[in-house]
Amino acid sequence: MSPQTPSEAALAELLVESLNLEDVTPSQIDPEAPLFNDGLGLDSIDALELALAISKRYGFQLRSDNEDNRRIFTSLRSLSAHIDANKPA
Repeated sequence: MSPQTPSEAALAELLVESLNLEDVTPSQIDPEAPLFNDGLGLDSIDALELALAISKRYGFQLRSDNEDNRRIFTSLRSLSAHIDANKPA
């Protein structure tokens, strides 16, 4: 497991809080592991809840019709990079 950056650690905390992941601590989330299916095991409902939490925390929308969502939501690292690139200054 590669270490989390500060941005990834903050996002991991938001992920665990907003999705009520009881058996997972933020530091246990591998930034390069898949968020869905075999990785963290999230589903489409989790993606919607996470997108809502991200919009509240970071101040921009993750649109459901974005063609890049598969890439954006691949891992904690890819999601964190997308947030860092798109959040308002």
